[in-house]
Amino acid sequence: MTSGWKREPKMPSLPEVFSSIPVPVNARFWRKLLAFAGPGLMVSVGYMDPGNWATDLAGGARFGYTLLSVILISNLMAILLQHLSLKLGIVTSRDLAQACRDHYPRPVSLFLWVLCEIAIAACDLAEVIGSAIALNLLFGIPLVAGILITAFDVMIILFLQHKGFRILECIVASLILVIGGCFAYEMLVSHPSMAGIMKGLIPSPQVVVNPEMLYIAIGILCATVMPHNLYLHSSIVQTRAFERNDAGKAMAVRFATIDSTAALLCAFFINAAILILSAAAFHGTPHESVADIGDAYNLLSPVLGVPFASLLFAVALLASGQNSTLTGTLAGQIVMEGFLEIRLRPWLRRLVTRLVAIVPAVIVASMYGEKGVGELLILSQVILSLQLSFAVAPLVLFTSDKKKMGRFVNAFWLKYLAVSVTLIIIVLNLYLLWQTFKERVL
Repeated sequence: MTSGWKREPKMPSLPEVFSSIPVPVNARFWRKLLAFAGPGLMVSVGYMDPGNWATDLAGGARFGYTLLSVILISNLMAILLQHLSLKLGIVTSRDLAQACRDHYPRPVSLFLWVLCEIAIAACDLAEVIGSAIALNLLFGIPLVAGILITAFDVMIILFLQHKGFRILECIVASLILVIGGCFAYEMLVSHPSMAGIMKGLIPSPQVVVNPEMLYIAIGILCATVMPHNLYLHSSIVQTRAFERNDAGKAMAVRFATIDSTAALLCAFFINAAILILSAAAFHGTPHESVADIGDAYNLLSPVLGVPFASLLFAVALLASGQNSTLTGTLAGQIVMEGFLEIRLRPWLRRLVTRLVAIVPAVIVASMYGEKGVGELLILSQVILSLQLSFAVAPLVLFTSDKKKMGRFVNAFWLKYLAVSVTLIIIVLNLYLLWQTFKERVL
């Protein structure tokens, strides 16, 4: 039995693609980096999914560029947590779900699995709603019909999975390029204030003093770090065929961290671009109350005076929803296999997850229309924030345990920085949940 673990895993994470992508041993830096490039981009998708859009739009419209610093801080926290996640997967040859199963008693492990499944369903709900809204905006497809159309993406997923993991990574990268290109254009035509952007990147005490600003800031923080990404990243880094010794693991951690950091900086650009676009277009105008994706779409072209502004906004939203679908599928498979050691057929796993998301979305869209769907999108983010602490805490615990990590254990400064981030996340999530409950129930 491996020191530090109560049991050994029976199979590797994602066994069908485990160690399937070769890594050149005696190659130059850039060739090795290219071999490890890909998992970071797949993880970054979760940081620019439709669930982030509402908070970024509201923050920019109401408070201009002030909350850019919050997006930056959120991104730095994400870079730290994703580094710990990839390190856990590379060093222990376990994903986070397997690590929880091999460390905790069965009842605790099952509890964490249930929470994670709820979070994945909530994430899938955001993807369904985001894609449906995009289809409605682009093609006039009713929300209910758009939601039902998303049920058929399971066939696309299955087709791609049989083509190899690199194909999935390339498709995700292509869709990220589409999203980035759309927002690069939006940035150019919106003519944002560079001075305002630079000032917004510096944390302001106003964020803490203003209760409304604080609420949106916490919403941005909680919507940025996705709990299922921690499970996903710890698994997909193991698709690389590096040597499973200390030297090979050290190399893999180094290049995977570079890949992850670069990809999350791309996610930062896109999240910041949404807020900057909203600030440039709506702040200081009669449209400062804009927080709805549909309203933003309808107003962008008239306000900016550019015909393609609204169109590209919707295209980026559709690409974001489809990208998140790909990674959400993998995360669901990793979580179920890791916690329960049960392997379902991919189509069955995908169908169950998607139905859990589609049924409430169809009911709400039928009864309450676009406004109800928007409220459901917010609810999905609250559910995700609730689960985040239960993913972050075990991750920090495992990577700070010398028996489990050996020479790769978190350094003293990294351990206490990670603990501090964990405590901040827990406190902010509790505050967000309380404020949401008070606002909507009391």
